Amino acid sequence: MPAFKTLDDLTDIAGKRILVRVDLNVPVTDGKVSDTTRIERVAPTILELSEKGAKVILLAHFGRPKGEPVADQSLSLIAPSVEEVLDQRVAFASDCIGAPAADAIAAMNDGDILLLENTRFHKGEEKNEAGFVAELAKNGDIYVNDAFSAAHRAHASTEGIAHHLPAYAGRTMQAELEALEKGLGQPTRPVVAIVGGAKVSTKIDLLSNLVTKVDALVIGGGMANTFIAAQGINVGKSLCEHDLAETALAIMETAKTAGCAIVLPVDGVVAREFKANAANETVDVTAIPADAMMLDVGPKSIELVNDWIGKAATLVWNGPLGAFEITPFDKATVSAALHAAEQTKAGKLVSVAGGGDTVSALNHAGVADDFSYVSTAGGAFLEWMEGKELPGVAVLTKG
Repeated sequence: MPAFKTLDDLTDIAGKRILVRVDLNVPVTDGKVSDTTRIERVAPTILELSEKGAKVILLAHFGRPKGEPVADQSLSLIAPSVEEVLDQRVAFASDCIGAPAADAIAAMNDGDILLLENTRFHKGEEKNEAGFVAELAKNGDIYVNDAFSAAHRAHASTEGIAHHLPAYAGRTMQAELEALEKGLGQPTRPVVAIVGGAKVSTKIDLLSNLVTKVDALVIGGGMANTFIAAQGINVGKSLCEHDLAETALAIMETAKTAGCAIVLPVDGVVAREFKANAANETVDVTAIPADAMMLDVGPKSIELVNDWIGKAATLVWNGPLGAFEITPFDKATVSAALHAAEQTKAGKLVSVAGGGDTVSALNHAGVADDFSYVSTAGGAFLEWMEGKELPGVAVLTKG
């Protein structure tokens, strides 16, 4: 990964107007923010710039308003929570361009913080239109991107504006990029990846990229059934994409050529119905009953996965090993998560995880804080794992 500019490269910023792209696309229930995690993550960048005397102007989107103002997707709903997390007054402008933005910025003193209205209220945002980009750029002297979660989109506020203003990575973006570099960019080997989830079809690019970069790929969740079935094994009523058998075999062949071990379940916990505490039994994967479905990997498989985690110097994780949302089919995911956390705390493992279900699974296991880095970026994290260039990151690189 090329070197990128960070806040450490910024000097003498007192009085400068700094446009900071942040992720405020937070969950709202009954008009109130129900989870402030994303706000907390960008707080260090905002406060650092404010304390250095910059005029901090926040750019963000919220929801999918499709280029038109939508009342219940206004960032005015988020502003009180931003104030609460920062413990500092945050002014609000009713538009991100034009007179409302210009007037609000003109009224700022050094160190003040201003939140501009939802950038996606304008069609030019998602289309990265030159005219809209230029209007955004008028509002600042410097651009800082602290929204890795939106970096996979070439939008006006994530990519276009960086061609108009000096561009830097915020502290959260910096931490994410440095963690990802340790995960797959320049990792300490052996590298083990755990990929779970329901379907192979949503992660073909991911699996194809990983087998050329890691030493072992552990496949769990529903997608493991597709790989098992591709080898002529009957998986009963388990979730399985039988039409992707050739794709699965091709990925396994690529892995073999690249010297990557593919680790599949050897036993599983099966049930006749998908519900919590359903009657279940543990069987070899070659003996799944025709009327049953595998909902978690079994104890022999857990031992196998944990053995690979024990060998690893670096672990990259995306997706649970089983139906972790319902007991007792969370056992494998929790066991592997606990083992990875122990290895990380012992200084033996760099562990990087990401993806919505993965974050939920690690929180369920109570170990999210024990991993080296847990990304909340979702789509951007997945595209990074797929080996794709992220437009919002590429524009921050030096040279």
